[in-house]
Amino acid sequence: MLDDTSYAILPSNVGKEQETIHSVGDVQSIIWDGNVLRGKLSKGSFFIYFTEENVLRFGVDPFGKVSETNTIAVVKDKPLSGVQCEEKETEIHLVYQNCKAIICKSPFSVRVENNNDLLFATDSPSVTYTTDKHVMLTVHKSPDAPVYGLGEKSGFLNKNGSKISNWNTDVFAPHNKDTVELYQSIPFAIIHDPEQVSTGIFFDNSYRTEFDMQRYADKMIIRAEGGVINTYVMLGEDIKDTLQLYTKLTGTTPLPPKWSIGYHQSRYSYRSQDEVEKVVALFKKYDIPLDCIFLDIHYMDGYRVFTFDEDRFPRVEQMVSELKEKGIDVVPIVDPGVKQDVEYSVYKEGMLKGYFSKYLSGEVYHGEVWPGASAFPDFFQENVQNWWGSLHECYTQLGIRGIWNDMNEPSVFNDTKTMDLDVMHNLDGKRISHKEGHNLYGIYMSKATFEGLQALMPNTRPFSLTRAGYAGVQRYSAVWTGDNRSHWEHLEMSLPMSMNLGMSGVAFCGADVGGFSSDTTPELLIRWTQLGAFLPYFRNHSVQDSIYQEPWVFGEETMMSVKKYIQLRYRFIPYLYTLFYEAEQTGLPIVRPLVMEYPSDYETFECSDQVMIGSNIMLAPILRPGQTHRAVYFPEGVWYDFWTEEKIEGGAYHLVFADIDTLPIYIKEGTVLPLGSLVNHTKEEQDIEWLVYYSSDKEMVGAVYEDDELSYDYREGSYSLTKITVHKDGQIHVDKSGLLDTIVKSQVGIIGKSEAGE
Repeated sequence: MLDDTSYAILPSNVGKEQETIHSVGDVQSIIWDGNVLRGKLSKGSFFIYFTEENVLRFGVDPFGKVSETNTIAVVKDKPLSGVQCEEKETEIHLVYQNCKAIICKSPFSVRVENNNDLLFATDSPSVTYTTDKHVMLTVHKSPDAPVYGLGEKSGFLNKNGSKISNWNTDVFAPHNKDTVELYQSIPFAIIHDPEQVSTGIFFDNSYRTEFDMQRYADKMIIRAEGGVINTYVMLGEDIKDTLQLYTKLTGTTPLPPKWSIGYHQSRYSYRSQDEVEKVVALFKKYDIPLDCIFLDIHYMDGYRVFTFDEDRFPRVEQMVSELKEKGIDVVPIVDPGVKQDVEYSVYKEGMLKGYFSKYLSGEVYHGEVWPGASAFPDFFQENVQNWWGSLHECYTQLGIRGIWNDMNEPSVFNDTKTMDLDVMHNLDGKRISHKEGHNLYGIYMSKATFEGLQALMPNTRPFSLTRAGYAGVQRYSAVWTGDNRSHWEHLEMSLPMSMNLGMSGVAFCGADVGGFSSDTTPELLIRWTQLGAFLPYFRNHSVQDSIYQEPWVFGEETMMSVKKYIQLRYRFIPYLYTLFYEAEQTGLPIVRPLVMEYPSDYETFECSDQVMIGSNIMLAPILRPGQTHRAVYFPEGVWYDFWTEEKIEGGAYHLVFADIDTLPIYIKEGTVLPLGSLVNHTKEEQDIEWLVYYSSDKEMVGAVYEDDELSYDYREGSYSLTKITVHKDGQIHVDKSGLLDTIVKSQVGIIGKSEAGE
């Protein structure tokens, strides 16, 4: 391809004309209805209101009356009552308690103050547009303030100084820091200023968007290739507070079924029932825990979704049943492309009932994917969502409880990699082009899948995994970071990608362990499994033309090390499952950057290669081949080495040693850590061992959450949350909440007390 040669940098763009930017001008008139301020501008119109004391929403349309409609991302948005509006000569003030939004009349701009301290401001020119209907918002920021979030973007943790664009794209080529557009589009950024506030900016616009922090050091220019300026500004005390405001708006990650956070094994593809059963038999032979095995596209009849190839999988009902008896769930892949075949019932029904995406002329769009020419459901229609969801009965009647959605950017095998942009979708009565709907396609498919499974499996938590999505996708699906490679750089990159997904509301996320494409190595598989064992989603997955990478493939020495960390995952399940419960309640992620826990420590701002698991565990994985030493930054306080129980003073860097069999794990002093006994899968009952990491100057605390692991009864109080407090004198106080009586056996061990001389 010429694009892979120097031809790609021909001097054809030298002297290219700059586009002309137009301002929306001044406020011409306003109407205050007691909750919402609306007004006309020199060009277009605007609205603005508080949804909470520290959350402001405003919208601007340079081309007409601005719509106040949200995308599917938003679940809770209501104008706040009790706000006062004061019009002055040059400004309009919206005041709620100590917070004040100030709208400058000429030219139009917005700033927010709290007790007269400036917390947020648009920059000049604040709102602009082009004649091809691109819209732009310019926001002031501190030049040195780190920027986090923005979804699963490649590169380092801090995105300040970058230009980040959002257009869901199927990228099989090796991802690097310049691979900006991947599978998820989450236009939410957190600007962190430790001296003031952490400002969340959610730009709820589904067109292709861009966050430019490269052109100006002190500005963020947010651009959309259509639609309106639809912006939420969240002013939190720190990153946690801001993220909680965002997930209150877009929803939290629901508590998944417990089996979905165990170890999952996959390949593109296990091509037959016999191969699936042999893989499971080897897990049992080597006594390696396993909760789930995946079926990629080769299980289908000619890649037709909702079918099984009877030659390859002749006894699929028996297979699923027998695996379930062994504690193993089966998750099949379901893509959106429906094969063009008039004798195929899904295609036939979809065509007859008008369920597929069409051009304005009424012609159904067909694009090439795995089955060949295929039609694509118009998931924007509620009746299509219901239809698609009901089709999953062919899986649920077999006992299947989880579905994997792939290719839902949507990916099409053509030059643009997706549908024609003039394909039209029916958003329940409103016609929108694919240019507007593209980034929403994946989340609407996830919604159809998740809610379909809920309807087919009453009072059962489904597992849904998606590659593509938009803001709010956490309500429906776990997210994996797509087609990575068996490269050390991709192991390293999976950390900031997962942390930024967490800071974008997606708590249930992970990367393919070992790398999907290319050939892994024994050392890379070990190091990746060490990290993967602590990421929320834990799956080993590889492509058809790569070497296999199941735990035993490279011999006994490698297998024993990989097995050690899969087993360790299960020992930490009580801690992780508790964090998942907290994620639903609070919106906070399982995987957190150090800056989230230590927002005033400047050493944490750029830390991309260490990670917190909850508030109490820190990992410092080895990310380079042949490396056995690395520098680790320990934030303030005292830390315990999980393996040696050695105490380490924080507030400094330390050089640590980690042989091939060791993942550096550190536990914060004062933690009471619940660890489970070894099991073969999550359906087996675990005993709990409470490890108390002794502190001589504060109480030691920990908690464990338990329920029936599968149903929604916990939302009616049928759960047990056990909190343990160990006082300095050794007295243990146990506090339980919830209606569930637990029968888990437990014991307590104290670490570090003897070293303290007590």
